[in-house]
Amino acid sequence: MMASASSSRKPLVLIVEDEFLLRMDAMQMIEEAGFDVLEAATADQAIALLEQRSDIAVIFTDIDLPGSMNGLKLAHAVRDRWPPIRIVTTSGHFNLDQDKLPSGCKFIPKPYDFRHVAETIRDLMGMLTAVRLNPHMTYSATESVAAFRHRTA
Repeated sequence: MMASASSSRKPLVLIVEDEFLLRMDAMQMIEEAGFDVLEAATADQAIALLEQRSDIAVIFTDIDLPGSMNGLKLAHAVRDRWPPIRIVTTSGHFNLDQDKLPSGCKFIPKPYDFRHVAETIRDLMGMLTAVRLNPHMTYSATESVAAFRHRTA
């Protein structure tokens, strides 16, 4: 189930979830949506993978994680160290306001609909693609892809 850095052509999503069955379900759902996946059970494992790989496009992380940092701290660390990576957070214990999240980060409460998660990741990937289309343009992470393309047409 793990993607290889050299053979992967699909966007790579890192799933960070400490509950094994939820992580396996998320991996299957995201693979079926057309993405390659990596997994981590803690934020510390996720950081180690991010330090080893340059092909991770999106992180889908639970907020309530064991270890040295929770998913919210992970999201802020990723935004600071790897700004192009898109972030989707989730929790069944917390309902986060957008102002607590890093810019461009999305929150989906548990229990979530897998289609909604896949659509959110696709939307974020569209935003990432738009940024890569013209790296000289300023792009707001909250601007829609359609608005960005209209503005740059």
